[in-house]
Amino acid sequence: MLKYATILLTALLLTGCAAQPPEPDPIRRALQNLSDRAADRLMDVAEMQPPQEQVLLLAAPSVDTSLNIASEHFLENLTRAMLRVSDGPQVLDWRPAMAGDSGGHQWRLETQLKATAPRLQLSDRELLPYRLTLSLYRPDADNALWATEIEGAFDATAL
Repeated sequence: MLKYATILLTALLLTGCAAQPPEPDPIRRALQNLSDRAADRLMDVAEMQPPQEQVLLLAAPSVDTSLNIASEHFLENLTRAMLRVSDGPQVLDWRPAMAGDSGGHQWRLETQLKATAPRLQLSDRELLPYRLTLSLYRPDADNALWATEIEGAFDATAL
C-alpha cells in the first residue's frame, strides 16, 4: 500500500512540475508590452549606437494618476525591458545629483505616460487610451536630443 501511495504522490508532483506556469497578470503583461515597445524604439536611435557602449540613466517617470498605475511599477517594467535588450546599454536609475559633465556615452531617458481620452466603453470591456512620451537627454542638458511617442490603449478592466 505504501508503495502505491509513493508512486501516486510522485506522479502528482511530476504532473504539477510539468504544468504551464501561471499567466502573468494583465497589468504586468500590458506594462511589459509597452516597455518592450519603448526599448525597441530606443535601440533604433542613431545616437545610441552601439548600444552596448552606452549608459542609460532612467529618470523617474511621470505617470498620469487617472491611469491607476504606480510610477514605480512602470519604472520597474521599463528597467526590465531595457535590461532584456541583447547587447543593450548599461541601465541605471538617474538622480538629479548625476547632472553635470556626462561624457559621450551617458544618456538620460525621461518618460511621461498620460491618459489621452476618457475611458472608451466597448460591448465587452473598457479601453483607456494613453500616450507614452520618451525623451532622450544628455545628463547635463535641458533640451531633448531625441523624442518619440507611443500611443495605445490599456484594457481598463485589467487596471
